[in-house]
Amino acid sequence: MPDIKSIADKADIIINGYAFTREEDGIHVLNLNCPDKAVVFSEDCEVLETTMDDIELSIAIRYLKQGMKFMEG
Repeated sequence: MPDIKSIADKADIIINGYAFTREEDGIHVLNLNCPDKAVVFSEDCEVLETTMDDIELSIAIRYLKQGMKFMEG
């Protein structure tokens, strides 16, 4: 089980309970309310790996595109 507080503290942005963290291998997104749901996006917003269903994935990608301008780098 991931340490939710440390992930939230490290996140570049948090939108509606989704923590977005830019890492070397892509942008990691974790649903803080359901931490078994996660996705890794490339810098071009392509899905690299996920445990989210299609509906939640579409929500996460929408939040990513909206919040990209607020992320460093």
